[in-house]
Amino acid sequence: MVKVLGICGSPRKAATEYTLQRSLDAAASVAGVETEMITLRGKKLGFCIHCDKCLRENANYCLLHADDDMTPLYDTFYAADAYIIASPVYEMNVTAQLATFFNRFRMTYGVLKNNPNYFQHKLGSAIAVGGTRNGGQEQTIAAIHGFYNTQGMTIVNGGLGIYAGVSVWSRDRKEEGAKEDTAGMENAEKLGRRIAEMALVIHKGLQ
Repeated sequence: MVKVLGICGSPRKAATEYTLQRSLDAAASVAGVETEMITLRGKKLGFCIHCDKCLRENANYCLLHADDDMTPLYDTFYAADAYIIASPVYEMNVTAQLATFFNRFRMTYGVLKNNPNYFQHKLGSAIAVGGTRNGGQEQTIAAIHGFYNTQGMTIVNGGLGIYAGVSVWSRDRKEEGAKEDTAGMENAEKLGRRIAEMALVIHKGLQ
């Protein structure tokens, strides 16, 4: 059994969370795959200040903000085989919540320095939801890809026509707007199935 973890970077329960759930449901339809969603909505996430205490003490979580809501998420993240990270577009980029989540993985520099292949067999995909058709979805996807590349993961796209990741146009109408973007929803489901299948391929190859 492989696990696909969805991470929703939206501070609201709206179009992005709905789209991510559609993608995870498609992933779960693949035999041998289970899914889970983490939403950053309402969570207390302290900012990384690059103090490097985690590196000095060889920790696999942030020691400065050990009592906030990020700490329990580390083990869930490390245990997954593949990830679908979704963000609404804020000023042509990811949300502050998701940027903070990314920055809180400073300690993986030390992990990868000791074991460069730590994330080698993990996969990542991206979803961006914009209120306008061309509102920065591709830049937001690129930011998510940057996180995956920093960890040394392999990026999975959605196949033909979904070359980087899934772009959804919500028309700023939350879940209803996302539902009406039928092409976006189809692509989100294709992406979910594709990353699930690829995670299974890697899992079987490692056996």
